[in-house]
Amino acid sequence: MKSEIHPEYHWITVTMTDGTSYKTRSTWGKEGDELKLDIDPTGHPAWTGGTGKLMASGQLDRFNKRFAGFGLK
Repeated sequence: MKSEIHPEYHWITVTMTDGTSYKTRSTWGKEGDELKLDIDPTGHPAWTGGTGKLMASGQLDRFNKRFAGFGLK
């Protein structure tokens, strides 16, 4: 294995948006730095299944009417 091509891993502190934090090893920053997250899995709808809507109800109704006859009988 080549020596000098691998990144340097060190300990950093990651702080979530709710104030909780944890220590992990990373190549980001320097030893002892703190990474403050703007978006994290505890509060973002992409991870929590939030209130985002997939389709407006009018679009969904039109789709269901158009393709109501398709399917297994």
